[in-house]
Amino acid sequence: MTSIRTTVLRRAALAAAAVTSAFVLVGCGADDQPDTAASGAGQTTEAHNAQDVSFAQGMIPHHQQALQMAEMAADRASSAQVKDLAARIEKAQDPEIRTMTGWLKTWGEDVPSAAPGGMDHSGHSGGSDASGMPGMMGEDDMAKLSKASGKAFDALFLNLMVEHHEGAVEMAEDEKAKGEYGPATGLADAVVTAQTAEIEEMNKLLGKNAGNTGS
Repeated sequence: MTSIRTTVLRRAALAAAAVTSAFVLVGCGADDQPDTAASGAGQTTEAHNAQDVSFAQGMIPHHQQALQMAEMAADRASSAQVKDLAARIEKAQDPEIRTMTGWLKTWGEDVPSAAPGGMDHSGHSGGSDASGMPGMMGEDDMAKLSKASGKAFDALFLNLMVEHHEGAVEMAEDEKAKGEYGPATGLADAVVTAQTAEIEEMNKLLGKNAGNTGS
C-alpha cells in the first residue's frame, strides 16, 4: 500500500510540475509578444501627405512671428488685458511649434530655422510675407510695433494680431480640409477654435478702445 501511495504521489507531483512548466512557458511567450507588438507599433506612423508637410512648415514660422509680437507686449503694452492675451499666445503656440518640428523631423522634411520676423524684402506691409502665408506681418508692420508703446502699442498689437490670427485660421482650415495626418488635422482644429475665440476677444478690446485704433 505504501508503494502504491508513493507512486501515486510521485505521478501527481510530476503532473503538477509539468503544468507549472507549461504556465511558465506560456507566460514567457505572453511577455515576449507584447514587447514585439509594442516595438512594431512604435515603428508605425500614421500616413501623412504633402498638405500636412506644408501646414507644419508654414505654421512654424507663422507661430514664431506671433511669439515675437507677443514678447514685445511684456514691456510695451499698457493694458493688463493685452499683456495677459500675449502671455496666453506664447503659452499655447510655443509647444505647438515644438510638436510640428517633431513631425517634420520624423518625416525627414526640412524644419524652418527661424521666423521671418516680418522680413518682407518686397516692402509689402501686412497681409502676407514673401512666402505667401496669410496673415504674416511685413517688415514695416513689425518695425512700427517694435517702436510703439503704451496705448498706441495696444491698439496696433491688437489690430495686427487679429489679422495674424485670421491668417492662421485660414491655414488651419486648409489643413483640416486637405490634410491626412490625424495629429496635424487635430492641431489645426485646435488652432481654429482657440484663435477664433482670441479674435473675438481682441475685437472686443478694440471696441472698448475705439479711440485708440486709428494707427
